Amino acid sequence: MIDFRYHLVSIVAIFLALTVGIVLGSTVLEPTFFKSAEELTASLRQANEKYLTQISQLQSREEGGDSLITTHLPDLVRGQLAGERVVLVEAPGASAALRDPIEKLVTSAGAAYSGRVSLTDKFIDVEQASVLDGLATNLARAGTAFPDGATPYDKAAAMIASAIVTNDRAQAGRPNTAATGVLEAFQAGDFLTMNGDPERRATMAVVLAPTQPYEGEAAGQQTNAIVSVAAGLDGGALGTVVAGNVTASANGGVIAALHDTGGVASAVSTVDTVDFAAGRVVVVYALREQLAGRSGAYGIGGGATAFEPALSTPSQTPTPVASRG
Repeated sequence: MIDFRYHLVSIVAIFLALTVGIVLGSTVLEPTFFKSAEELTASLRQANEKYLTQISQLQSREEGGDSLITTHLPDLVRGQLAGERVVLVEAPGASAALRDPIEKLVTSAGAAYSGRVSLTDKFIDVEQASVLDGLATNLARAGTAFPDGATPYDKAAAMIASAIVTNDRAQAGRPNTAATGVLEAFQAGDFLTMNGDPERRATMAVVLAPTQPYEGEAAGQQTNAIVSVAAGLDGGALGTVVAGNVTASANGGVIAALHDTGGVASAVSTVDTVDFAAGRVVVVYALREQLAGRSGAYGIGGGATAFEPALSTPSQTPTPVASRG
């Protein structure tokens, strides 16, 4: 029969084994553990320093390349858009810092810059959609029939496009008498602002995407509103390019949404590197490609098929149009 002394001895033996284990762990295992940890830390620190150096070198290369292209930009685009007129349409949230570079870009390419139309936050406010719909419908000429299923943004885009772009070079630089008052009405409704002479119609359009995807429950509708504007402009012009940074081609971005539309994506070109000098050059090349009846998705983000289009001669020879005056 097992008595109390047996239990006592067993308990003492257990505690003795634990004590020996603790001592051995602190004197034998601990140095080994800390040595491994120190070696791992040193390895990670070395790798981190290596990556930081590589990042710094890549940034320096990028800055050097950007500076070089900026310096020679006029030579890279000279004559690419000779005889055309270009209008800039800004989405809410687009970078104002890109306005002047784009104007200089298209004029260096031989095109006339007709001006800028900046859509406001109210334009994409879904609570204002019915107001926008009513305004577009009232501005349409008698007998105008919008496509079945047209959204308020499709209708507004069609009306704005009729006032700022044309696919007839003979009409470029001239206001559309059938669209008199359209821009003023949208401006009075606080749906857009204007700069320059956008009513003197352009043959081509650049839509500047927001720098960050829209957020909130209505983000999808707001993004699709800008896609509708791009589609409307392309339908009335000789070509349209949607330009943005790489986030515009990420999930939720305007370029990504356009790529998912099918029909619009096959007609409107996109460039997701407009925040770089090289990307702005690609915008000109993409516009040039549009004159040949082709489109493409260019840049480095999702959906891009190449960094730039292959240059070719457009299907028609541009005829000089009236310059601003």
